[in-house]
Amino acid sequence: MEQQLKVKPNYFLAFSRVFVGILFIFSGLIKANDPLGFSYKLEEYFEVFHTTFLNNYAVPLSISICALEVIFGAALLLGYKAVKVSWGMLLLIIFFTFLTFWSAAFDVVRSCGCFGDAIPLTPWQSFSKDLVLLVLVLVIFLNRKSIHPLIKKMGAMDSVILIVVLLSFGFGIYTYNFLPVIDFLPYHKGANLPAYMRIPQGAPLDVFEITYTLKNKKTGETKKMTDKEYLKTEIWKDTNWEITGNPESKLVKQGYQPKIKDLRIMDSQGTDYTGELIENPYYNLIIVAYDLDRTNEKAIGDLNAMAINAAENYNTRTVLLTANSARSAAAYSKKHNLVMETFYADAVPLKSMVRANPGLLLLKNGVVIDKWHFHSLPSYQELEDKYFRNNR
Repeated sequence: MEQQLKVKPNYFLAFSRVFVGILFIFSGLIKANDPLGFSYKLEEYFEVFHTTFLNNYAVPLSISICALEVIFGAALLLGYKAVKVSWGMLLLIIFFTFLTFWSAAFDVVRSCGCFGDAIPLTPWQSFSKDLVLLVLVLVIFLNRKSIHPLIKKMGAMDSVILIVVLLSFGFGIYTYNFLPVIDFLPYHKGANLPAYMRIPQGAPLDVFEITYTLKNKKTGETKKMTDKEYLKTEIWKDTNWEITGNPESKLVKQGYQPKIKDLRIMDSQGTDYTGELIENPYYNLIIVAYDLDRTNEKAIGDLNAMAINAAENYNTRTVLLTANSARSAAAYSKKHNLVMETFYADAVPLKSMVRANPGLLLLKNGVVIDKWHFHSLPSYQELEDKYFRNNR
């Protein structure tokens, strides 16, 4: 009987190790696929906790956290330094659980970014997931001395962990300096942007509940009543009751949400050019530099030269999208002798368009044909040979 009682916790420990280890590796890799996107999420938390001085370190922290998750997950599965790893995982999951609870309870960060943009979770879903993980990590922590390494030779084990460390950090550094290996955002290659912005005919719409505040003219009594109750009770027939103040509207059921709902491109006068630009039936180049004050100037120069050649040889339209003010953008354009037209949009959709500052999108008839980080920009000759020349 005693032996059976000892065996059962070991099965639970084995399950906990495998489940937590794989989940940590998956979570770390999915965020490391887009470390710049995760850094934006970190900046949201920095703002909530009034630690915006950390914004300059958001990217290194993003890459490090992602790598740490993968390393902890691999070390747990391999049984490497179980005591230290279990301590590290416990502290990490307590920290994550606190953040997700704070986000859910105070509605400050709408998505924790636990699995990047691949699997969006609501704050309460994230908190529930972290609670389950916390329980499993506690099982691992309480049994940490029972975990033995799978590879007996420490030299070999150290080499395996070193490879994991190098690959974990290397993957995050690579995707940051180029682009995500898998693009989960709505501006991915092949995306039809106009289609992603439309609500299909017959799609369910948002359902709102209206609450009225009513006051009795004779007694001074007040009461709150929903729009359905207002009609059902037919209180509106009683002339003694009148609606006071402004009705309160509350979303009770969310309708169809287009994949792109926040993109609005305007000129300096506020005229909307969204449809004209993204539905252009010909090849057109979209340069995205959400922050011109921090953009790579050499890349801007290369893109400017590309825009000149594309316009002269193929009448290809090139536009620059930025979140800077019109005055700031005009000064930047004059300083760098930019030939492309400048339009303006909110920084949030621009950051989603391409994870680079600047980045380049090639569009045709509203479809993203290709996109590039400024570290991997194609030459004009490559664009001409692959796209423009075949379009005549």
